[in-house]
Amino acid sequence: MSVFEDVNHTASKVSHIGERYIRASHQYFRLKIFQQLTLSLSLVAKVLAVGSFLFAALVFLSIAAALEIGNSLNSYSLGFLLVGLIYVILCIMIYMLRSKFNSYILKKVGPKFFN
Repeated sequence: MSVFEDVNHTASKVSHIGERYIRASHQYFRLKIFQQLTLSLSLVAKVLAVGSFLFAALVFLSIAAALEIGNSLNSYSLGFLLVGLIYVILCIMIYMLRSKFNSYILKKVGPKFFN
């Protein structure tokens, strides 16, 4: 009878240890998800804050450049057209290099996400 009691005691001990492991793993994954979520949200908040100010600066600089180019060419519409063409050329270049952007982002974000 002592063998059966030992097996029963060992089985209940294993069950208890397994339950503790599952609870600890669950808590760990919840903390990991919370960490990743807060890192992502803080990154988005920083990008939005800095990006909005950079966008406003870019708008004002573009208007100033277009006015200056238009003033030197004696045609404001031509100045705005040239600034617009510069942006179109930049967009085409970024579109052509989009795969490099994707790989760069994956290399930077991947290790932070999976650690």
